[in-house]
Amino acid sequence: MDAKILTTLEYPKIIYRLSHHASTAIGKEACEALHPVSDLEAVKDMLQMTDEAYAADRLKGSAPFGGIVDIKAPLHRARIGGTLNPAELLDIALTARGGRRVKKHVAVLHEDHHPIPKLQFTADQISEHKPLEDAIFDCIDEQAEVMDSASPELASIRRELRSGEGRIREKLEQMIRSASVQKMLQDAIITLRGDRYVIPVKQEYRSHFGGIVHDQSGSGATLFIEPEAIVAMNNKLRELKAGELREIEKILQKLTALASDYVEDLLINQDLLGQIDFAYAKARLAHEMKASLPRMNDRGFLKLKRGRHPLIAADKVVPIDVELGNNYTAIIVTGPNTGGKTVSLKTIGLLSLMAMSGLFVPAEDGSQLCVFDAIYADIGDEQSIEQSLSTFSSHLKNIIRILGCMTSKSLVLLDELGAGTDPAEGSALAIAILEHVHAMDCRIVATTHYSELKAYAYNRKGVINASMEFDVATLSPTYRLLVGVPGRSNAFAIAERLGLQRSIIEHARGEVSEEDQRVENMIASLEENRLGAETERQTAESLRRELEEQRARYEAERRRFEEQKEKLLHKAQEEAREAVAKAKREAEQIIADLRQLAKEEGASVKEHKLIEARRRLEEAAPELQKERRGTAKAKGKAAKVEAGDEVMVYSLNQKGTVVEIHGTDATVQLGILKMKVALDDMELLKSTAAVKTQQPKQSASLKRSRDENVKMELDLRGENLEEAIMEVDRFLDEAFLSGLGQVSIIHGKGTGVLRAGIQQYLRKHSHVKSFRLGNYGEGGVGVTVAELK
Repeated sequence: MDAKILTTLEYPKIIYRLSHHASTAIGKEACEALHPVSDLEAVKDMLQMTDEAYAADRLKGSAPFGGIVDIKAPLHRARIGGTLNPAELLDIALTARGGRRVKKHVAVLHEDHHPIPKLQFTADQISEHKPLEDAIFDCIDEQAEVMDSASPELASIRRELRSGEGRIREKLEQMIRSASVQKMLQDAIITLRGDRYVIPVKQEYRSHFGGIVHDQSGSGATLFIEPEAIVAMNNKLRELKAGELREIEKILQKLTALASDYVEDLLINQDLLGQIDFAYAKARLAHEMKASLPRMNDRGFLKLKRGRHPLIAADKVVPIDVELGNNYTAIIVTGPNTGGKTVSLKTIGLLSLMAMSGLFVPAEDGSQLCVFDAIYADIGDEQSIEQSLSTFSSHLKNIIRILGCMTSKSLVLLDELGAGTDPAEGSALAIAILEHVHAMDCRIVATTHYSELKAYAYNRKGVINASMEFDVATLSPTYRLLVGVPGRSNAFAIAERLGLQRSIIEHARGEVSEEDQRVENMIASLEENRLGAETERQTAESLRRELEEQRARYEAERRRFEEQKEKLLHKAQEEAREAVAKAKREAEQIIADLRQLAKEEGASVKEHKLIEARRRLEEAAPELQKERRGTAKAKGKAAKVEAGDEVMVYSLNQKGTVVEIHGTDATVQLGILKMKVALDDMELLKSTAAVKTQQPKQSASLKRSRDENVKMELDLRGENLEEAIMEVDRFLDEAFLSGLGQVSIIHGKGTGVLRAGIQQYLRKHSHVKSFRLGNYGEGGVGVTVAELK
């Protein structure tokens, strides 16, 4: 890829941002060496590596790259026999340990959290050298100093050094505390010159103070003298320090020789760690840019969904949607200056380069990009004063070079094609160049001002118009790329908005050819239709989202209702089982007592009667819901349900009275509620016809059957308390005789006197088991619901 084109498309700025996300020098070096690749499989491998690092960074953060440095230079010196210093050996040990930690981190992540095969394969090749690490750390501390424990000889020498230094200091301190010596000293201190201990003596006492002069102050008033009494001791100290250096050299040579045995492995580790750090750097750049993984192809197809230029601030960038290489291979973008044409051109080129480099692109999921063999761009002002080239000549020279290099698998980006010369000749030349590139089956995106190119794109198969949207109302561009709509000049509209006399504008319109006016009118119509379609699409999208939200709420409510219904059914069945089990236990006890009585009194109790009684008790156990539904269906075929019949509604586990029949459904009165229920969801309990048949036999009975037309609610609104209580007493007697389990008394909200008096009366009434205020949907505080015994 031409370096000049990479610079034109601002690719180096992406590399600069990428390198700042590297954690190590070797990772940064890998970032700086990144360049686009034209092999599809290689690009897919690079993107997969980035994708795995993206997932790993999201799940567990970055790998532990601490301590890893570039050790290639020390390793090469060790290989040719040089002796490494303590800092270089420490770097080797730290890098070896860091590589081991990175390897473990990736392995744990791959096995326990998320499969990352390519990262795992790379990390698994890192060789571990724990003996080398231990040998170096046993001899060199974190400050890159050789420790006393590195060898017994070094420990012995340093003990003698510390002892000798202590004796020298003690001797000198005795001297400077002496009154006779103090008067000759500039300061009562001990200092060093070279590696010799000295004291500062005044110049005038030089002849009275024996010893060796090692230095003097700038003014010459102070001499730094080594007293004769410690010369021998300083000499001994120097010999010990020389011995210390020799011993340290031996230790460093031994460690260097050990490191040289692992040079090749350590160099390989260095490259592997650089690749892993490089992958994590790409992942962190993707996080920063809110980028996504593009799908790649090598068939010249490009589709960006809300692609954003990565170097423009997120709050200012305008996303573009563009497709190229399917129904059309060339896009001609027209529109005014500063409308965003060049930015759109650079966005397409830069995002293609990023994808070909294994980087995520700032676009929505589902975007597709192509691996081109090369990307060529002629963008910006190429005027060269030094070479006496005009803008037109510079652009043309660049285009000639592109035409000579491009292939059918290239992407060509041309900005302001044909500009800088006579409009008629420039537009003709631009059309000829586009025709040549199109004939080569290249993918091309070109920007232009020439209206002739709009007609060319309109009439040529495989070429499509595009434009940058311009808001005439605000006289400003919106920077949105509109594919399929050619650009308008908007000159007359802008002039009119700015206040130019209408007569001048009309005269100008007259100067425009009829054909050009038709084109402008056609574009205006297209623009109007597009805006209308866009508005309709947004409205439809809003309605779709609203419907989806409503559907989700409905589904949640339905699931909640089903769960509650199942819980209530299960609870009722359990309670019924417990009641029947208790009755069975009591019956068993009675049967046992009868048998015992028969034995004791000689009574004759038939065994088969006892067995029959037990069978009836067992059959009284409640059936499961599925069995009930089957029974209901079977009974529904045998016994027809009619209005006024008493039925059991299985889905609600509640009895009710049929009000009306509607084909396969029936309206059922359930307490104070009426519900529509399927006929196969109910079982006939008591028929109206049977009751009428038996009515003459029950004429002497005081108890009325439930199927009579007894109201389940009493409306007392507007009555006084005394009359209301009389009505309540009569109503409760009728409800009790009719076998109603629950009734509603409507007293209204009002002042609350009627409600309080009625509830006080209900507390003492013999038929009332309990009472409560109405729930939401039952009338609230204006209704009291009473449960009868």
